[in-house]
Parts: sequence; structure tokens; C-alpha cells
Amino acid sequence: MHVIAGVDPGATIGVSCISLDGKVVLSAHGSGKGAMWVVEVIRKAGTPSLIASDKHKKGSLVKKVGAIFNARVFYPYKDISLEEKKAFARASSIKNPHERDALAAAIYAFNEYKNKLMQAERIALEKNYENIDEIKAKVLNRYSIDEALHNKRANRK
Repeated sequence: MHVIAGVDPGATIGVSCISLDGKVVLSAHGSGKGAMWVVEVIRKAGTPSLIASDKHKKGSLVKKVGAIFNARVFYPYKDISLEEKKAFARASSIKNPHERDALAAAIYAFNEYKNKLMQAERIALEKNYENIDEIKAKVLNRYSIDEALHNKRANRK
């Protein structure tokens, strides 16, 4: 399963993973943990297509986790507000503020690509592709839908 992993760095780290359909798969937090702990938590959920932050400023932990997975890193164009984070968390059972912030990062990233993911799913279903999750993961990794469906990249400059 491919996931979007939200990471909230700090003294207490929050991690939240959602499916490429936007459903919460896993959420955890830990004090005094580092990048390898984050990697272990994410691996329990699946293969990350995106590592997301709730902050516009590019943090080193988020970049490091992205590099370990060779996954794209998503930063919002502006910091996600506390009100937005609370709104995202209301739809889930997450109460911990670090997990909430990580979930907000993952959902915010998902929402940025939601229309393209839905389009990829619709086209893949029309063409009877079985592994729609893989098609969506490729689209998140900057493949066009056609490239994802045919499993090849066009020569781009």
C-alpha cells in the first residue's frame, strides 16, 4: 500500500499516514525519537509516495525521512493554521496534538493532489487496470497519467 506520511518534528514527533484515498491508516507519536523511528512507523503503514510537513519552512527531519525513502517531500505554501489542523482532526479519532499536526500535513498534501488522483483512478478503472494504488503513486511522483498507465516516462528536458 502506498501512503502519504505526515511528519510533525519536535521534541515529541508525530507521524500520521493516510492511504491514497485519504483514509487514516496509522498514527503515532514518540518523545525523544529520531528519523529512524519515523521510518519504522511509516514502514508499518506502507510505502510513502509523499512525506508531508505542516510547516512552509523546510525542516531537516522531514527532508531526511524523504531522502531515506527516496520520496518526494511536500511543504505547504504557508504554515497550516491551528484552526485548519483542528478541522482536519475532527473527522478522525486523533486527540494527540503531534499526531493531529502530522495528520493535517498528510491531508493537506492529499488535498493538493486529490483531483489528479481521482482522475487517475477513473481512467485506470475505465481501462481495467488492477493496481490503481501503483498508478496513483506514480502520478504523485510526477508521472503523467498516461505515463503511469504505460509504466514509462516520456523523455523530458
